[in-house]
Amino acid sequence: MNKKVAFYTLGCKLNFSETSTIARDFKNEGFDRVDFSEKADMYVINTCSVTENADKRFKTIVKQAQKANPSAFVAAVGCYAQLKPQELADVNGVDLVLGATEKFKITDYVNDLSKNDYGEIHSCEIEDADFYVGSYSVGDRTRAFLKVQDGCDYKCTYCTIPLARGISRSDTMANVLKNAKAISEQNIKEIVLTGVNIGDYGKGEFGNKKHKHTFLDLVTELDKVEGIERLRISSIEPNLLKNETIDLVSKSRAFVPHFHIPLQSGSNTILKKMKRRYMRELYVNRVAKIKEVMPHACIGVDIIVGFPGATDEQFLETYNFLTELDVSYLHVFTYSERDNTEAAEMDGVVPKNIRSKRSKMLRGLSVKKRRAFYEGQIGTTRTVLFESENKDGYIHGFTENYIKVKSPWNPDLVNTLHQVELTKIDYDGLVRFEFLNVLSN
Repeated sequence: MNKKVAFYTLGCKLNFSETSTIARDFKNEGFDRVDFSEKADMYVINTCSVTENADKRFKTIVKQAQKANPSAFVAAVGCYAQLKPQELADVNGVDLVLGATEKFKITDYVNDLSKNDYGEIHSCEIEDADFYVGSYSVGDRTRAFLKVQDGCDYKCTYCTIPLARGISRSDTMANVLKNAKAISEQNIKEIVLTGVNIGDYGKGEFGNKKHKHTFLDLVTELDKVEGIERLRISSIEPNLLKNETIDLVSKSRAFVPHFHIPLQSGSNTILKKMKRRYMRELYVNRVAKIKEVMPHACIGVDIIVGFPGATDEQFLETYNFLTELDVSYLHVFTYSERDNTEAAEMDGVVPKNIRSKRSKMLRGLSVKKRRAFYEGQIGTTRTVLFESENKDGYIHGFTENYIKVKSPWNPDLVNTLHQVELTKIDYDGLVRFEFLNVLSN
């Protein structure tokens, strides 16, 4: 009888794509994949260390695995495993911790699955994480996450990602297109491009720092791949989102009008302290350009609140900046100190209760922004891709410009594309619609 393996992924879309790739390796070794809540012989936790909460959640997830099977082998991989391997190894029940270079060799480390007396660590100096492993996720959902780039050469003062993932490096164009075709052949309707800094695509494509291709080259070629109904760009730095890319998306066959662009602060003073590579004026220009060629585009924004030295006046500068900006929703992150970052040593620590208050204000603004965006789309014709989950008797889906819709549960709608007219916003903030045409089954 085949051994069983279960996976739990913390963090970003990139982690999901890598978990799927690791899961396929286990399948090739004869393992059967089961849900994390089920009894398995081995549990693999793909960790994240972007926020404090991800660190704390790790212990809870290990306990969950032990509850399902106390004698199971537990392995930790991912960013937190690279940054603080000993911390993870010391957690009761953890048998194996693999750093950045070792996580894709995990099947080499699991021969007999006997519990260890202590957590065994195989990590590396992050300078050794200089090679690229392509990944994509399928089988979990109606969309796939396709990894095109890894690592980051930026030195943002709050961020541990360069320490956890190494230098910026890219998949080859040929391999990205091959993976995209493989995904399209599995009747997956949408591909989301992911990476740590995807706008930097092309750097390190053939093991050197030069760009063989650019991000614009990548999206141009992907747009030609037959069988992909939708392509979505995940988070991209504002200084790397060029006007040519925006223009291409506006005329594209498959790329959808949805951008997620990190801002982090609306104060130029704070942006400089963060060592971001743009000022707020550039951000305004990017938003204006998108709205000029795609007035219906959805624009999401990342914001960090409570950065060291951020005064009430600078917070209000950010709040007012976002109020005026034509964006659709905010992802609000409360700043948390990370070891080995410049920001952790900075003066002017913002008290946690102030961080919390500011975070609450911006989350409230996000609700208003999303509502206003949805209201502006009522009466328009859009295309919806329906998801696979039955949530309280409803099926949900997303339009091309990232409006979440709902309809009474109908399993025949799963993973299908329909043209609809958006009719009204329901009590829960989701949008109702009228069916117009079936576009894809």
